[in-house]
Amino acid sequence: MDKRYKVILVDDHNLFRESLCYLLTQSKKIEIIAEAENGELFLELLNDQKPDLVLMDINMPKMDGIEATKRALEKYPDLKIIALSMNGDETYYYKMIHAGAKGFVIKKASSNELIEAIVTVMQGNDFFSPELMKNIIINMGLAKRIKTEKETKYIFLTKREKDVLKLICTGLSVKEIANKLFISPRTVEGHKVRISEKLGAKTVANIIILAIKHKLIEI
Repeated sequence: MDKRYKVILVDDHNLFRESLCYLLTQSKKIEIIAEAENGELFLELLNDQKPDLVLMDINMPKMDGIEATKRALEKYPDLKIIALSMNGDETYYYKMIHAGAKGFVIKKASSNELIEAIVTVMQGNDFFSPELMKNIIINMGLAKRIKTEKETKYIFLTKREKDVLKLICTGLSVKEIANKLFISPRTVEGHKVRISEKLGAKTVANIIILAIKHKLIEI
């Protein structure tokens, strides 16, 4: 039997937690090992539980998901955290990314999408619900000074790369971007490759996460 990912679910709505637990336990990939209704209780659970991944609500009483994510990752830096988001939570995405969240899933998403997010993040990638991409309000800058683990460097985006990145972050496909900018899909792919190389990104979700993290976009 394949190993199941051990998951803690943190959300202050009991009915939502119960429903989500039921849906996820139907999957052979996931085992819910604990639940918490706020960040404080979650951090207490971490003293005894050893999850692979946490599904973290953003807005909660006593301690919200942003602070809980920061504290958990200070103690367990390899822990994977996916934020559970409602429409209207866009202003918190930036803070959650900087706290260390690796994925964002909208609460009304299907169980299949959530399972996909868990598997994707556990494989070392980022995940961003397509619907959330469309809700991001973007203000772009051309050149940004960023700090990585190894160095401080500048990332420079051309005007056209900035345009393409903006449309990528709103969830448009390569063909849709090409039509909107009146260029060929091949040209869009070329810009996308160069953006990925500059950011060190592997997927569209990585592009968005890193662009926010390095303040190439603001939400």
